[in-house]
Amino acid sequence: MAQGLLAGKHGVVLGVANEKSIAWGCAQACAEQGAALTFNYLDGGLERRVRNLAETLSCETAAYPCDLTDDTQVDGFFSEIGKTGRPIDFLIHSVAYAEREDLKNPFIETPRLNFQLALDVSAYSLVAAARGAAPLMPEGGSIVTMSYYGAEKIIPNYNVMGVAKAALEASARYLAYDLGARGVRVNCLSAGPLRTLSSSAISGMRSMLKAAGDVTPMRRNITHDDVAGAAVYLVSDLASGVTGEVLHVDNGYHAMGMFEGTSAQE
Repeated sequence: MAQGLLAGKHGVVLGVANEKSIAWGCAQACAEQGAALTFNYLDGGLERRVRNLAETLSCETAAYPCDLTDDTQVDGFFSEIGKTGRPIDFLIHSVAYAEREDLKNPFIETPRLNFQLALDVSAYSLVAAARGAAPLMPEGGSIVTMSYYGAEKIIPNYNVMGVAKAALEASARYLAYDLGARGVRVNCLSAGPLRTLSSSAISGMRSMLKAAGDVTPMRRNITHDDVAGAAVYLVSDLASGVTGEVLHVDNGYHAMGMFEGTSAQE
């Protein structure tokens, strides 16, 4: 029998796109800790990619189509999980999107429809997923979503995605309140900059990585393993009293008020 922090648990991981995605790193860590996993995939060629990745895990897996911007597909996804008779113990939400030009042009130029799209995919999708998962968590559970420091402070070129992440964090807090009486915890994991397919769309990402690695208290960039380990903690029983929280995994970058070489007065 599998042993580990998540032995005997069943988790849903939303947002695996490829082997470099944060969602995939979290899935690997959860599988190593004994969890069985269910994935979603978007129609249009992504099914094979997700299933091929899932087959590399040493745990029981399943995958169903689900575009989180389509309520019919969301309902169908959780209906398929419900048919298995297996409850959901945790859900990891790692879904975000903004048009590439909106991560390069000034924020003030963001078109209305692009603004709505970014918030729908990046923030409301958590609400939709929580609404589908909660009835399948009869004994309680944990929901974790992925945020970034751009939700709290200005990060040049992060633009509308920062606004969407701020909405995501606020949504997580309200979901924590709504679902707390059911024993369902909801938390955000705010990771430092990482090289992923999605982050490559952000103008100046290479400079962001270098800056973060140079000035954090730990003087290095975070890794996928750093984020995945924190995710395992939040979905495990070790975090049974933690909800409505934003856990920063950024080597302490968020704690810095000033960087070496600068001063309050020149």
